[in-house]
Amino acid sequence: TGAISSLQRQMEIQESKLRRIRSEKEMVQKQLREQEVQLQAVTDKFCCLTEEQKEEEIMAMMEEENRNLRQVVMEQESQLAEQNKLIGELQETISQLRAEVVTTRLHLLEQKRAQKEIQSQAEELQHKELQTRVALERISTKFERYRSKIIQATFSMEGMHDPRGELTDDEVLEAMQ
Repeated sequence: TGAISSLQRQMEIQESKLRRIRSEKEMVQKQLREQEVQLQAVTDKFCCLTEEQKEEEIMAMMEEENRNLRQVVMEQESQLAEQNKLIGELQETISQLRAEVVTTRLHLLEQKRAQKEIQSQAEELQHKELQTRVALERISTKFERYRSKIIQATFSMEGMHDPRGELTDDEVLEAMQ
């Protein structure tokens, strides 16, 4: 149960990281779209100007802005690639953790089944032991009655005197003979 809880916590942590990375990915994509829109707006704005000098200045500014935006795009694409890689790794880890949870649960179920089987066998052995004790008690009682009758029959004969104290089985046999 502790292992399952630990694995589930790890899985929740990994899923949380996955959600955070996906959120960051969406934010990066949104920023990329916004910058593309800004670039388009700047391009549209400067396209309307007709003077040559302004065009040259505008072109220089646009080229600079384009370089900056390309750099940003490349960085964001790199971040996106890293995040996609991390997402893949996290999904793989989550899959492994889920497999471990399933395996652990199956193992626990097998242990419970084995424990129930052992408990059932123990109860059956206790029942047999009780039956054996009852049978032994019955046989012991019969044996003691039979022994008492033999002793009584042996020592009630003429010429035999009463025993002094407790007799062993050998003494009873000798007296009978």
